[in-house]
Amino acid sequence: MSKRAYSCGLDAAVDVMGGKWKGLILWWLQEGPLRFGELRRTVEGISERVLILQLRELESHGLVHREVHQQVPPKVEYSLTEFGRSLLPALNALGAWGEDNLERLQGGE
Repeated sequence: MSKRAYSCGLDAAVDVMGGKWKGLILWWLQEGPLRFGELRRTVEGISERVLILQLRELESHGLVHREVHQQVPPKVEYSLTEFGRSLLPALNALGAWGEDNLERLQGGE
């Protein structure tokens, strides 16, 4: 991961969390470690390729830990790091805001 100068905290957060999928991946990992296939089924609509790329980026930022269990077939689990867990209050606040405004955001109001 290359270092970058940010103009403010929001700039840094959006850089790390940018895109549709990263927040959802972190959201589901708050429940506990998940295997790749479980994540793929849980994060509806994400392709295998995009999930791989997003997990690599989250791992490079230190938000997600990838653990390979040496067995046949190989078992790979993803979990949140402490740094990743530090984002949960912000994610939960965004999720609550979304729930409170879901009808309006879907064009119902």
